Amino acid sequence: MDLLYANDTAGQHPRSWYAETAQTLPPFAPLDGETRVHVCIVGGGFTGLSAALHLAELGVEVLLVEAHRAGFGASGRNGGQLGSGQRVNQLGLEKMLGADAARTLWDMGADAKALVRRLIAEHDIACHLKDGIALAGSTQAQVDDLHRYADHLATAYDYAPVEALDAKSFAALCPSPDYTGGMLDMGAGHLHPLALCFGLAQAAVAAGARICEDTHVKSIARGDPAILMTDKGRIVADHVILAANGYLGGLDAQVASRVMPINNFVVATERLGERAAEVLTRDIAVSDSRFVVNYFRLSHDKRLLFGGGESYGYRFPSDIAAKVRKPMMQIFPSLRDVAITHAWGGTLAITMKRMPYLTRLAPNVLSASGYSGHGVGNAVQAGALMAQAVRGQADGFDTMSAIPSVPFPGGVRLRNPLLALAMSWYALRDRLGT
Repeated sequence: MDLLYANDTAGQHPRSWYAETAQTLPPFAPLDGETRVHVCIVGGGFTGLSAALHLAELGVEVLLVEAHRAGFGASGRNGGQLGSGQRVNQLGLEKMLGADAARTLWDMGADAKALVRRLIAEHDIACHLKDGIALAGSTQAQVDDLHRYADHLATAYDYAPVEALDAKSFAALCPSPDYTGGMLDMGAGHLHPLALCFGLAQAAVAAGARICEDTHVKSIARGDPAILMTDKGRIVADHVILAANGYLGGLDAQVASRVMPINNFVVATERLGERAAEVLTRDIAVSDSRFVVNYFRLSHDKRLLFGGGESYGYRFPSDIAAKVRKPMMQIFPSLRDVAITHAWGGTLAITMKRMPYLTRLAPNVLSASGYSGHGVGNAVQAGALMAQAVRGQADGFDTMSAIPSVPFPGGVRLRNPLLALAMSWYALRDRLGT
């Protein structure tokens, strides 16, 4: 079964609070027949839209093709958190790659946040960008780790906008009985992700990019030029950028072996009004320390947007609201009487090391995916890096592509069952508080 059509209606965004509150773009016409282009981008999320925008601004002829609608995938469905650094924290990166490489990746993470903020400002994208993400701990060991990490960022990376929070100060910020402390990063942020997608799409088109929606790429024949066969025609391209993330399917076996799609789920509650203070007393986002992470924030109309739960395989659960309500009640039991008005799922992609997988599949074929839940900044940056690489300036792309990447055990067929088994173990540890 094709993930592009397993859970969604062809050519439509899923029903979500994001889709109902973003200024929807008119559909872009699908590809009709054959076309010749300098760069063809496959995928209309953060990565592809950023690449299209940056290439068009450089005067490059670029065509972006999207099987559904711009922002259809994880880019338009996620928690909207613009986090600092990388998905793996700096202590983990120092162990994995050494202090110098970890510092380079920290600086690239700072560049990614700055890039998103600059694009929002330059193109006047109304996506409700706000500062602040708190990282929460439910056990004393988790809180101690977060405090050590806050201190490490301040001392080793001269990062000032971070603050350790004890139980009292965290409860004053987020009055959940589940959390016992954490850290606050005011250099991070949160936003309306689908609105950001639409803004990037508008900016790319205004700069000269062409977007074709409802155009499903079926195969890519590498060569100079490359040939892309779609359900609507054929594309001949000097360069190809793969930017489909969890929806890449079987277009490339090398990427598929290292980047695995998983499903994550989000709900929106009814408007909370004054009861919003039962969730947060400041307009920040929160992400906790569980292996299966819970993340949440308040919307601009004072709803709780809460993400939690994962699944492996193609199909979403039949009752997404019930799946997410369970962890939501653990974090906010006082909201038991609050109605859930929207519930949706999305497919993201992870790697074994939880770092993005950027690679040059052929001299004229680049790919970026596997953001592992840290895609708002990483993906926008990856698109820019691939645009630069197409133009011969590949230093940033090469830095990211040098991060070691390994295939998932069991290959494409067995990776999902093996991951489900491992994640069940970690979910049990979360429940036991170990």
